[in-house]
Amino acid sequence: MKKFPLITGLALSLLACSSLFAAEKTLRIGIEAAYPPFASKTEKGEIVGFDYDIGNALCAQMQVKCVWVESEFDGLIPSLKVKKIDMALSSMTINEDRKKSVDFTHKYYFTSSRLVMKEGAVVDDQYASLKGKTIGVQRATTTDRYATEVFEPKGINVKRYGNNEEIYMDLAAGRLDAIFADTIPLNDFLSMPRGKGYAFVGPELKDPKYVGEGAGIAVRKGNTELVSQLNSAIDGIRASGEYQKISEKYFKSDIYGD
Repeated sequence: MKKFPLITGLALSLLACSSLFAAEKTLRIGIEAAYPPFASKTEKGEIVGFDYDIGNALCAQMQVKCVWVESEFDGLIPSLKVKKIDMALSSMTINEDRKKSVDFTHKYYFTSSRLVMKEGAVVDDQYASLKGKTIGVQRATTTDRYATEVFEPKGINVKRYGNNEEIYMDLAAGRLDAIFADTIPLNDFLSMPRGKGYAFVGPELKDPKYVGEGAGIAVRKGNTELVSQLNSAIDGIRASGEYQKISEKYFKSDIYGD
């Protein structure tokens, strides 16, 4: 008769351990920390930015522990494939080409793309005035794809970089005539002292073929459970107001889109 309390106690102990394990579940999140205001590093080496804050909010919503793994942007999908990370939360545009390699959550924000050049420059919709000039883009991005398919056939030189910070430095040094990137980080660049004397030029690119469905979180192909959990968490932080609180910290307007 004395064995029953012992068995019950053992069962409760195992249940408690199981709950503790679940609470300590870890998600390794890949991020490129050179894309302000979405992700960058402080002088102390700490990651800050919209993507970083959103990721931490999602982990809190899911009751899991975040472990951030830094990577060059073009290394994020390969890192997913070899299981170095569980997800990539780094302003990655959802498009058909990437869907062949990874699965995505629904969007957590949307942005268009545009050119930045010296103030006073004029660019027509066909980019005729850019022939022979050099434009900087970030490697393996949707802007890189557009530059390859549209700019280069028009005789425009395209120079590819690992991140936007490298592009800004070459622009300041006079090694580039223009930057072609997402509008939101370019707005951040133009609002800073280093962006003085530069402005948006030419048409705003909103073609879904290139800008896709917005920025989503990438996970390994077939991991539908994690996609579902992340989608629920995105919906959760939007419903609670946490998403808006984070967004207002970095942006003057709503970047989620329609």
